Amino acid sequence: MKHSLHITDDEVELSAIRAQGPGGQNVNKVSSAIQLRFDVAQSSLPDDVKARWLQSGDSRLSQDGVLVLKAQRHRTQEANRQDAWMRLYELLDQFAKAPKARKATKPTRGSVQRRLQGKAIQSQLKSSRRKSDGD
Repeated sequence: MKHSLHITDDEVELSAIRAQGPGGQNVNKVSSAIQLRFDVAQSSLPDDVKARWLQSGDSRLSQDGVLVLKAQRHRTQEANRQDAWMRLYELLDQFAKAPKARKATKPTRGSVQRRLQGKAIQSQLKSSRRKSDGD
């Protein structure tokens, strides 16, 4: 898959950690999970991409603007390393695109008329439930 933006290896810190969950002896002895740390704030990404990423409210971002991804889906460290890189690039692609500007629209004349007719009917119904003065 071709990405429009590139992240260099020296901008990413990978470390092997122990995976969580079931797995018997293997999960307790082998560090097969990968923790990926990427400093979004200090990266070489364009400023607009950085700004969108930092303002996204992503829970994986620290206060300092460091993204922390934990990849532990696979049994091998290499597979988890590839998974971490793939997820990093998916996030990058998500924030690389500028969001579409919202165009303000007006309701159609027909929809306004239908809304007002509905309100008139509801008003008529409620007023017919009221007690009259003669009761």
